[in-house]
Amino acid sequence: MKRKLLSVAVAAALAAGFPFATAQQGKLSGDVVKIGVLTDMSGVYADYGGPGAVAAARLAVQDFGGKIFGKNIEVVNADHQNKPDIAKNVTQQWFDRDGVDMTVENLNSAVALTVQALGKEKNKITIVTGAATSRLTNEDCAPNTGIHYLMDTVALSNVVGKAIVKDGGDSWYFLTADYAFGHSLEKDTGDVVRANGGKVNGAVRHPLSTGDFSSFLLQAQSSGAKVVGLANAGGDTVNSIKAAAEFGLTKKQNLAALLMLVTDVHALGLNTAQGLYLTEGWYWDLNPETRAWADKFSKVMNGRKPNSNHAAVYSSTLHYLKAVQAAGTDDTAAVMARMRATPINDMFAKGGTLRADGRMVHDMYLFQVKTPAESKGAWDYFKLKGTVSGAEAFRPLAQSTCAALKK
Repeated sequence: MKRKLLSVAVAAALAAGFPFATAQQGKLSGDVVKIGVLTDMSGVYADYGGPGAVAAARLAVQDFGGKIFGKNIEVVNADHQNKPDIAKNVTQQWFDRDGVDMTVENLNSAVALTVQALGKEKNKITIVTGAATSRLTNEDCAPNTGIHYLMDTVALSNVVGKAIVKDGGDSWYFLTADYAFGHSLEKDTGDVVRANGGKVNGAVRHPLSTGDFSSFLLQAQSSGAKVVGLANAGGDTVNSIKAAAEFGLTKKQNLAALLMLVTDVHALGLNTAQGLYLTEGWYWDLNPETRAWADKFSKVMNGRKPNSNHAAVYSSTLHYLKAVQAAGTDDTAAVMARMRATPINDMFAKGGTLRADGRMVHDMYLFQVKTPAESKGAWDYFKLKGTVSGAEAFRPLAQSTCAALKK
């Protein structure tokens, strides 16, 4: 009977895509796996990540079983306040003194670049879900320790930017958040616009967490561009769209929300957001599997639905834990090798693969925000307009500027 039960356990582990490791085989540094969620808990990106990201990581640990090799799995979190220096200090303490094995989410591109560089230095795994700059897997890559999981500015540009140009929006002006993410999104979308026969009339850059967008919108209006591309995110996207509607800009020009999540639409309301096109890596109402996980998330988040970033935190954390189990250790090199070797098939992605440059490649989606009449209720906000394969959405590995791959 014992042999039969062991055979069943082995078969189940192999069916999940990971070799079976027993509790006796596993070796953990500090006799614990400790995961750090670094996010914005109260600022412009709190809805984007924040408490929802922490809840998603804890759900992953819960669904994994709460222990590994008979040892505890712990989740800690910190608020980086969108300041790279604070992020660096927190992460350094986590790595050097607190025994954190992996950090996840790392929202805000300036923060993500800082944390990924520190992970490279300390030989610790850093998984970025919330930040989108394509620099993370190109000029600032850390292929042995860094993973970019959800989306990047290349994929955002390739999906919604290309679709809008083909639909006649062939002249653009950018309203850009003045830091690494905004700069990357403006550049990558501009490249797509020009490559598809359009032109860029210019750009204006605004500080992170801007309170008044009127002067920036006036410049966008005077540009004469058909499309105003919002190269920002979170609260800045919400506030710029609200201001554009009040300013009357949307009657003369179209807005392109280059990075907008379901939580942003919820904050805006359908009356203001209706008709906008956007790129997403995941949506809670795509299929029965996504809906089931969203229901589980909602129960611990007071009825709020998850956005794609929350789903990516869950998926990446669970993939990491399965890799530790398969490797029989939390050693960085061994775990990264398992994560790269094993396809991701869960409620977030089907056939997702982790490339040598750290990019997780998966399908991306083009959505349009529903009208109030089309929506069946709260959080029913998106209608699917198209699916773009990961190979088409993300920059090909052959075009990567990651120096470590050239050696």
